[in-house]
Amino acid sequence: MPDNNSVERTIRPIALNRKNALFAGHDAGAENWATIASLIETCKLNAVDPQAYLTATLTAIVSGHKQNRIDELLPWRKGSSLR
Repeated sequence: MPDNNSVERTIRPIALNRKNALFAGHDAGAENWATIASLIETCKLNAVDPQAYLTATLTAIVSGHKQNRIDELLPWRKGSSLR
């Protein structure tokens, strides 16, 4: 019988931290927390250092990265330079 242990291990940190969103103060805070948690887990799935990814991505946005090229900032696109 097939199992889904790898999937369960992958989503476990999100499930365990979900309770943190209850204390975000309001819905927008919880949504922001969920977005950051999702980005961090996506980095991990793509073997990208989350801190390096977030630093490089936020720097690119502040430096004027064009909104119509946002796909270039996704973790699976940045993986080769931030591993």
